[in-house]
Amino acid sequence: MKTVARAATADASQLRKANPYGNLGRISRLLAPAVARPFAILESVVLVVLALVVCKILVPFDPLLLHAAFPWFWLVPLVLALRYGTLLAVLAGCLMLGAWYVLYPAGSPWPSLYFAGGLIQTIIAGHFGDTWGSRARHTTALNNYLNDRLVALTDSHYLLRLSHERLEKDLLSKPTTLRDAILELRRLSIAGGGEQTSAQTHGNATPSLGAAHGLLEFIGRACQLEVAALYPVTGVRIGETPAAHIGDPFPLNRDDAMVTHAIETMGVAHLKNVEANNNAAQPISEYLVCAPLLSADGELRALLIVKRMPFLSLNFDNLQMLLVLLSYYADGVGHSVMVRHIIDALPECPPEFALDMSRLTRLRQRTEIESSLAALVFPRDEEGDSLFEHVTRRRRSLDVSWAVRNDRYSVLVNLMPATNAAGVGGYLARIESSLAAQFNSDFERSRIAVHTVVLDGVDPAGVLKRLLQRSGIDA
Repeated sequence: MKTVARAATADASQLRKANPYGNLGRISRLLAPAVARPFAILESVVLVVLALVVCKILVPFDPLLLHAAFPWFWLVPLVLALRYGTLLAVLAGCLMLGAWYVLYPAGSPWPSLYFAGGLIQTIIAGHFGDTWGSRARHTTALNNYLNDRLVALTDSHYLLRLSHERLEKDLLSKPTTLRDAILELRRLSIAGGGEQTSAQTHGNATPSLGAAHGLLEFIGRACQLEVAALYPVTGVRIGETPAAHIGDPFPLNRDDAMVTHAIETMGVAHLKNVEANNNAAQPISEYLVCAPLLSADGELRALLIVKRMPFLSLNFDNLQMLLVLLSYYADGVGHSVMVRHIIDALPECPPEFALDMSRLTRLRQRTEIESSLAALVFPRDEEGDSLFEHVTRRRRSLDVSWAVRNDRYSVLVNLMPATNAAGVGGYLARIESSLAAQFNSDFERSRIAVHTVVLDGVDPAGVLKRLLQRSGIDA
């Protein structure tokens, strides 16, 4: 069954494996690799030696083509400069220099212009290759973060649409709304982060699904599951014992057609979509549904196996909801430890804000892409509240905001992904320009204080807490 949530998570996984320079085939990837391979040094040496052998056969008396109308041999270091950067191109130039001493007779005039011009050309090309390769890596890392945001937004949008369709027909049989489901799954994700932290503290190396029993009980009520089990997955291997189960326990058959189909397709498997692969006379599967628990980056964390559920609940909408709830929970668990740390330090912090701080902190750790926090402090009076509401509506679509108030101040904290100090300055200039156009005022005349900080990639909770204290909020 092709579902919206499954397609979103599968697309995100495929995007992460895509070539950052475009949709290239195998031959194109070989000619223009996205990153330097481990054997690039050997490849560079072999390419230069091969070119020398060919030139030696074709022009025995001048293998470096010193007397040609154009320095053709320098095309080899030029190609290496564009493929791998400056260092390996200079290595190729040094090999050419060694070849001149070996292959040309002693006393030959030194071709200074030939080598000087070729090295200068190679270094320039290598500089541009290094620069654009670095930019491509940073762009790829930023696109991966945006893909995570897109998957989360897609799941949230789908849950919102389903809630309006299912509220009336499911209210009597299932009093839990999808809005309540989102809140409950956030709570379970944070609780799961606490359990994982505790397991790590006690030296438990077994992969843990935090709050698995609570998750399965909640999904069992929401999707009317009667007998089901949640098995943890490490790599592609399913665990021996379930992390949680509801109803009577049952043994796991790893060779079951439905289990295999769910792992291969990373989507919900049920009788209808696996019967085409079964040609035997015996029953297709002893289970009704197998659903993967996928995080936003496409990692398989667990497998939910349902053995018994009401016949009327085995429908498209219910299976759609089951997969989206599992994906929403898995995405939260991936960041739950750091989110838990932030919320423990700042209990009033919204889970969405803490989750994005966790994602951006990891982005800073892995790629050095900076993200910033900007706090605008407004006085608590009639004019200040009006300005506060105006600025709140003017935030950028990619930013995540948190409004904090006390008796003296209203503080708007903006989390700005992939934004350095220059980007924060542009945002503040745009806000001040909007205040001037709307209220004929600026930060100074409106008594609006501005505090900014860059996420350090180490302690997001400490950075946020210090920013609130500078803004006059006792955190």
